[in-house]
Amino acid sequence: MKKSKNNILVIDIGGSNVKILATGQDERIKIPSGSEFTPEQMVPLVKESAADWSFDVISMGFPGVVKHNKIKSEPVNMGSGWLDFDFEKAFGCPVKILNDAAMQALGSYEGKKLLFLGLGTGLGTAMVMNQTIFPIEGGHLPYKKSTFESYIGKSYLFNSGQKRWEKHVSKAVEIFRDTFQPEDIVLGGGNSKLLTEVPEGCRLGTNQNAFKGGFRLWEEDFWV
Repeated sequence: MKKSKNNILVIDIGGSNVKILATGQDERIKIPSGSEFTPEQMVPLVKESAADWSFDVISMGFPGVVKHNKIKSEPVNMGSGWLDFDFEKAFGCPVKILNDAAMQALGSYEGKKLLFLGLGTGLGTAMVMNQTIFPIEGGHLPYKKSTFESYIGKSYLFNSGQKRWEKHVSKAVEIFRDTFQPEDIVLGGGNSKLLTEVPEGCRLGTNQNAFKGGFRLWEEDFWV
């Protein structure tokens, strides 16, 4: 069901860049972030970059645990201060916050039971089914001598090489498929484009899916 139309600003927060896009705009804007990046730094940079855009509400994809529109953990790859920050007060409009993998999953959803695996700095995981979004911290589940994230994250890729990294990606897909029984599997995140072979039964997502998910969060009825 379609909701009433708002002009929406989507903010996709990452450890290297914050990417923004608004309703009716063709080109996203990238804002450098980094390991010491804080919300106090982000807000004025976003306001400045979006100064010529019109928006009434905001969707925000955050790289950490989000429950009931509240950030529940500080990000691993950025600065602190996110946990209790009042984004609605800072931006002066309603803000919906979602885990970044869940926002990409929502943008990838085509009606079938979806499993999303985001291959980036770490491993983002989420599911969407029956108009409901399920953020899951699958990257932190035990795998071999550590966790899935330790073998599929960016550091393992660069330290151990492409071939070994792809082997673990394929194994993770197999295990997650057996566990969650999805009808559709999307591999997204910045490193998905490095795969030399897409595992059977999977499709690649695009960076645009994060923005598509941010828009859908206000435009359609989804339970989070």
